[in-house]
Amino acid sequence: MLANGHTVVQIMEQLAPKHYAVENDKIGLQLGTLAKPISHILVALDVTDEVVDEAIAAGAELIIAHHAIIFRPLSKLDTSTPAGKLYEKLIKNDIAVYISHTNLDVTDGGINDWMADLVGIKPEGRVCLEEVHTDQWNKLVVFVPKGHEEKVLEAIWSAGGGQIGDYSRCSFITEGTGTFLPGEGTTPYIGAPGKLEKTAEVRLEVVVPDSLKRKALQAMLKAHPYDEVAYDLYEIDLTGRSVGLGRAGKLSEPVTLAELTERVKQAFEVPVVRVVGEAGREVRKVAVLGGSGARYVRHAIFAGADVLITGDIDYHTAHDALAVGIAIIDPGHNVEKIMKQRTADWLNVQLQSRKSDTKALASAIHTEPFTFV
Repeated sequence: MLANGHTVVQIMEQLAPKHYAVENDKIGLQLGTLAKPISHILVALDVTDEVVDEAIAAGAELIIAHHAIIFRPLSKLDTSTPAGKLYEKLIKNDIAVYISHTNLDVTDGGINDWMADLVGIKPEGRVCLEEVHTDQWNKLVVFVPKGHEEKVLEAIWSAGGGQIGDYSRCSFITEGTGTFLPGEGTTPYIGAPGKLEKTAEVRLEVVVPDSLKRKALQAMLKAHPYDEVAYDLYEIDLTGRSVGLGRAGKLSEPVTLAELTERVKQAFEVPVVRVVGEAGREVRKVAVLGGSGARYVRHAIFAGADVLITGDIDYHTAHDALAVGIAIIDPGHNVEKIMKQRTADWLNVQLQSRKSDTKALASAIHTEPFTFV
């Protein structure tokens, strides 16, 4: 059974929720429709003419890309321009384009974590360079007939509720008596229409972050035996974990800048990198940031990093880094290509768990615009 486009996007947004994106980022559906079955998804870094041809050849109805194809509002759609021709080809071949950009950068297990893993930053003690989103907490209160509380609690926990710091499956349970009068034509789980019912019920209280609120509610309602569920959901003065751009953390053991440079070249499969700093200096703590990271040099310094690994460093920023004593390794913007296979693999695991026949493919097209000579 094939998943439709809306289901695929819901799955993708479990990895990279839209509300994780920085303000005004161009994410989400940019072209086409999701209201159709999807047999193949092509995951790409950039949507170029060659990538669209690849999608057509693969029979893909949906491209999930990292970089947007529409950056500003269109005043016209001129199909004689390169961009217009690209949009025309996508529309004629009924290929939708969905963008997951900074939300995929910042999410746990997203691009910045993948970069950190590849260069050897230990998971323990990793910090973000700049906070983008902090989850607001809610309290979910639901009344359940006695004997069904474990099933409902398990559903809420499985959806991500009840996590407080390093403690999971947190809840508070109180017992009491519920009253209700079923109306005519109802088929109550307990009692009969027209008769006031008093029954032993349990009040369950579980904290749920904003990002998982809808999922937790759906799980609770599905597990609850009543056809009309009495519950409350309200915001509380408590914040959860934060997500943000970049990562900084310690290496397992110190290396020289030259050794780290070679590690970066191999990890990201790039022939050359630009380096700021003395080759023999010792590196213990490293910061990484996918894309253009020139404005995050100060953030890396504040995080205590000896070196920042990022793309698109300009001449003056390099001089500023030299002056303040932080090293830089610039492997280019295109290293974000690591998202292709990892995102496709993640989607396939999720799709297979739902017994879907939809397949995700990583684009094989190399979209690095520069030639190194």
